[in-house]
Amino acid sequence: MELLRTEGITKSFENRMILRNVSIHLEEGELISLLGLSGSGKSTLLNILSGLIRPDSGKVFLSGKDTTGQPGHISYMLQKDLMLEHKRVIDNVSLPLIIRGMKKEEARAKADPYFSAFDLEGTQMLYPAQLSGGMRQRAALLRTYLGSRGIILLDEPFSALDMITRSQLHDWYLDITDKMHLSTVLITHDVDEAILLSDRICLLTGVPGEIRHEIRVDVPRPERRDFSLRPDFMDYKRQIREILEESMKLSAEGRYGE
Repeated sequence: MELLRTEGITKSFENRMILRNVSIHLEEGELISLLGLSGSGKSTLLNILSGLIRPDSGKVFLSGKDTTGQPGHISYMLQKDLMLEHKRVIDNVSLPLIIRGMKKEEARAKADPYFSAFDLEGTQMLYPAQLSGGMRQRAALLRTYLGSRGIILLDEPFSALDMITRSQLHDWYLDITDKMHLSTVLITHDVDEAILLSDRICLLTGVPGEIRHEIRVDVPRPERRDFSLRPDFMDYKRQIREILEESMKLSAEGRYGE
């Protein structure tokens, strides 16, 4: 079932076009990546999906309803975990529920059962400074999940982590996606990350950013853990790099969009 769709999104800032005629869709339980070079409009598109920015033209539809320029319908997690250091972990993750009007104890009671699923059991009464980097990101993801309506937008959530922690969180996020039936739009600059996590990869290329290429990763999630060691992983990587390199060449020559 289709949960999210954009039609012909175009956006400019100060007479400079950032996105041009971008259309994407997200199915229930799917993870799609927005992959592209810096300046291709990935974060702008996520801000439009979340309703924080209104496009110059085009529409955003959530479960068939026009939500263009209407914030509050989709949860959005930035690269930094943005945990409030003076609040306990359980009060950090239940903050979206409190914002919606729940009392503190009611919000805690609703959030508490999810700590086990997010590998955070026993951290409820700790403070963020007492958590590892990976645990902080999982807590931030739990907070995002509790504020979601089935769709999560992630803006490079793993990029600040060390390689081992990032790899562990990749495996964990694939598992939690299936367990909690999450539907995700992920921004990344990391080609390997996009291949490992995504069902589909939408490549934002050129200036302004356009989606001219979409790659489906036909590997079941249970096989993703060791996928990076397989020859077909390198085939996906080679295909993506060729597209991005060609985009860079055309943009440098001023011929992109011809």
